[in-house]
Amino acid sequence: MILFIDSGNTRLKWRLMRGVECIVGGAADLTAVEPFPALRRHAGVITRVCVSTVGSETSRNSLEAEIGKVTSAPITFYWSEAQRDGLRSSYLDVSKMGADRWHAMVATWSHFRAGCAIVDAGSAVTVDYIDGGGCHIGGFILPGLKMMRRSLKLDAARIGFEADEQLNTRPGNTTGECANHGLAWLTQGIVHQVHRDVEEYGIQHVVVTGGDSKRFMELGLQADYWPELVLDGLHLVAAQGGMI
Repeated sequence: MILFIDSGNTRLKWRLMRGVECIVGGAADLTAVEPFPALRRHAGVITRVCVSTVGSETSRNSLEAEIGKVTSAPITFYWSEAQRDGLRSSYLDVSKMGADRWHAMVATWSHFRAGCAIVDAGSAVTVDYIDGGGCHIGGFILPGLKMMRRSLKLDAARIGFEADEQLNTRPGNTTGECANHGLAWLTQGIVHQVHRDVEEYGIQHVVVTGGDSKRFMELGLQADYWPELVLDGLHLVAAQGGMI
């Protein structure tokens, strides 16, 4: 069986696969004492580990150490590429693109074979566009909700407020309302811009993934929710490379 891991900036997702069948899966914070508790009983059947990560070298070393507590199976890290299965990156230096973005695009392109927009609403928000010929038009990287909240609380003088998950975008009448409504307003602005870009570039499909996907959809994003998009792309790349 093969263990697939999507390791992001703050959290990781994983699943253990037998061919195309998922045996068990899970998610955890990168700071968790034991990120793979459900894997213990399957440790003896893991033959290989495939990882998509955006982490630093220190983070990768920590991840390898945690994997090593569960299995001694060989670990392969998969990075961004110039092209894959008809999909072509717009980056001149593909090593500078996060592997998560690339693997999300691989999964989306493989599924639709048409113009696509991919919104990853995680700790950072990324938006990437692919045209109908498989060319990556380009993308955007923006701060995510938690990052913006933290910035307002820590970096802006005298702004103290409690987080409010209500998605109100009207002008606020207290500091808390102004901050929370402002964050929803910004998210809604991203949604509107994605819709405008989709129309401008003739894109047929929009997918959203990441922990704040629901927030984007409730603020109007017209998209298919694909929670394990990066893992699906990683699985495809590993399969095409003969690992499966």
